[in-house]
Amino acid sequence: MKRSFIFALLILCLSAVAASSQTASNIVKKELSPAEIDRIIKKATANEGDFRLALTNYVFNRKAVVQTIGLGGNITGEFRLDSFMTFSQDGTRFEKPTYAPVSSLTEIQITPEDLEDLGGVNPFALEPSSVSQYNFSYVGMELIDELDLYVFDVTPKAIPDPKKTKLRLFTGRVWVDNKDLLIVKSKGKAVPETKTNKFPVVETYRENIDGKYWFPTYVYANDQLVFSSGQVVHIRMVVKYTDYKLGRSDVRIIDDEPAKPTPTPTPKKPE
Repeated sequence: MKRSFIFALLILCLSAVAASSQTASNIVKKELSPAEIDRIIKKATANEGDFRLALTNYVFNRKAVVQTIGLGGNITGEFRLDSFMTFSQDGTRFEKPTYAPVSSLTEIQITPEDLEDLGGVNPFALEPSSVSQYNFSYVGMELIDELDLYVFDVTPKAIPDPKKTKLRLFTGRVWVDNKDLLIVKSKGKAVPETKTNKFPVVETYRENIDGKYWFPTYVYANDQLVFSSGQVVHIRMVVKYTDYKLGRSDVRIIDDEPAKPTPTPTPKKPE
């Protein structure tokens, strides 16, 4: 999100907003051998590739709401974007907005990077084609909703230069199911950032779909964006991914056009 210069003075009010509360950690440090850690990382990242390939067989809906929060918790602006989405076999994302009212945000601006993150880093964290660009650090194990999860901190080996590339990477933490070695939760943010373009820490939850795959269903952020000018903007973001259905992925998302008349078939002469 890019800051708005007009509202820089709002720092005096926004600084009174407390930082978002953090969930108490229940991580247990279970010792694993380097070989076992390496095996888990390789299998989990390979499974992530399989998951993304499986996603190309589905269509789904996404509803995203980004709000700025003022003094006393009042909503001072809102951006909303509902979309129909799918992926092609090569991983290309297709998106057709279904509801996009005029944004009332004034303290920040939604940037192309924000829109990219809504369909990339925020719900999926790790792009399979970019796995080699990350460092993984084993943290321990945590029990969440009766799932025993391996916890890994993930950081880019090098932060992309926004002047040279549009590549977006994830930095944060992922939770991996200890049985199927699938990522079921992530928490982190997208990089790179600039002095005027900052991004929130988001927490993503996945659910089991069709008894096979863990697809993202809920993304939440409640964070303060601190800009180099000293401006602080409290934002809240909720993104929901719903209605996963098996469907053709190699489709073109186009604007609705009037239906063309169906030509009348010409009867064949009998032989």
